[in-house]
Amino acid sequence: MDKTLVIKISGAVQGVSFRYLASRKARELDLTGWVRNEPDGSIRILAEGEQQAIDEFVSWCRHGPPGAAVSGVELEPAASSGFKDFSVRR
Repeated sequence: MDKTLVIKISGAVQGVSFRYLASRKARELDLTGWVRNEPDGSIRILAEGEQQAIDEFVSWCRHGPPGAAVSGVELEPAASSGFKDFSVRR
């Protein structure tokens, strides 16, 4: 069964290729959705896919790429949006 989740990652997460590497990880896991920088310095992600893939992606988000210093991860269930791919938004 598919799951849709909004993930907010806070800490030193902008300027360390978090969006690019998160999108690469999401595509590896066959997830759809998007990732973007937020004005408050956080990263927001909407991810859709199989429960196991979502769980693995959230686990990756808890530490992020080298250079990131994740201080918090907030998860919020969301309605499915039917995305066809995973994109990086500005």
